[in-house]
Amino acid sequence: MGEMVNTTTEKAPKRSWFKGIKSEFKKIVWPDRDYLAKQTVAVISVTIVLGIAIYVLDYVIEQGIAFLL
Repeated sequence: MGEMVNTTTEKAPKRSWFKGIKSEFKKIVWPDRDYLAKQTVAVISVTIVLGIAIYVLDYVIEQGIAFLL
């Protein structure tokens, strides 16, 4: 209840933080242009296909509900 909390915390200098960030960025393996293009086409294709599938499913459910009512 009457314990003292240590409020003084030592912080690392900003310079070492930036050095750490710089060293982490050197570890990143960036994709080449061909790989990036293929992945972009794949994402756009899957997005379009899923959008069409959701539209068709929504239309079928809407028509089913309209038929029941």
